[in-house]
Amino acid sequence: MARILFITGPTASGKTAKAVAAASRLDGEIISADSRQIYRGMDLGTGKDLDEYGDITYHLIDIAPAGYKYNLFEYLRDFDAARDDIERRGKFPIVCGGTGLYIESALKGIHLPEVPADPELRASLAGKSLDELTAMLASMKSLHNTTDVDTAKRAIRAIEIETYYREHPQAASEAKPSPLTDAVTVGLDIPRDDRRRRISARLKARLDAGMADEVKALLDSGIAADDLIYYGLEYKYLTLYVTGRMSRDEMFTSLETAIHQFAKRQMTWFRGMERRGFSIRWLPWDMDDDSFVDEIKKLLASDE
Repeated sequence: MARILFITGPTASGKTAKAVAAASRLDGEIISADSRQIYRGMDLGTGKDLDEYGDITYHLIDIAPAGYKYNLFEYLRDFDAARDDIERRGKFPIVCGGTGLYIESALKGIHLPEVPADPELRASLAGKSLDELTAMLASMKSLHNTTDVDTAKRAIRAIEIETYYREHPQAASEAKPSPLTDAVTVGLDIPRDDRRRRISARLKARLDAGMADEVKALLDSGIAADDLIYYGLEYKYLTLYVTGRMSRDEMFTSLETAIHQFAKRQMTWFRGMERRGFSIRWLPWDMDDDSFVDEIKKLLASDE
C-alpha cells in the first residue's frame, strides 16, 4: 500500500475540502504544497480557508512572515521534516496544493543545497523584462519552467539558482533526486467552464470579504509594496489598487484574467508532469466526498 498521497489540481478545484475528507477517513494530516500559503497574514489572497480543516492537523501553512522570500530549498527541507513528523506519530501524510514545482520536486525526492544571493547577477538582470527573463530561464536546464514565475523578481531568483548550479557542479551533483516510490498522486479534473465560473465567483467573494483590507494591513505593517507585488496574482493587483496605481474595475478585470491564465498554466504543468513520466489519477472535482475517498482507498491499496 502507498504510504503518501498527493492531491493536486488547478486553483478553485476544491483541493482542500477533498484533502480534509481523505484525512478524516485515513487518519491523516495535511502538508500544504502551496507556495503562498506559507506566509502569515496572507489569508484571503492565498485562499487558505483554514475553517475547512476542522480538527485535521495541517503543516507548512503560516510558517514564514509576509515579505519573506521562501524558496524551493526551504520547502523541500520542511516537507521532509513534516512527513517524518507525521509518520513518526503513526499518521498518514496527505500533500495538498497546486504549486506544480513543489509537487513535482517532492515526488522526485530532490534535495537541494541552499543557494546564496548573487548581487552582481541580480544587478545585471535588473533591467530586463519578465518576457526576457522567462526566455532565459526556459533556455537553462532547470527544475523550474516558465509557468513558475509571474514576476521579474521570481524569474531572477530562478535564474540565480540555475547559475549557481552551473558554477558549482558539485552542488548540482549532490542534488540528484531519489524519487518517491510509495506515493499516489490524484488530480481533481474540473472542466474549463466550471473552473472559470468558480474562479470568478471566488474572487468576488474574497473581495467582498475584505481582501483589499488585508493587503492594506500588510502594507501598513511595514511590508514594502514591491515585496507584496513579488508574490503575484492577488497581491500584485491588490497592491497596485490599494496604492492608487490602478482603479478597482481595472484591478478586478486584470486580476480575474490573470487567475484564469494561472489556472491554465497549472494544467500545462500537470500535463507536462505526465509527459515526464509521473502518473496522475484524475478524478472528477465534484465527486461526493465519500465516493472520492473510496476511490482513493482503492488507489492506495492497489499501488503496491
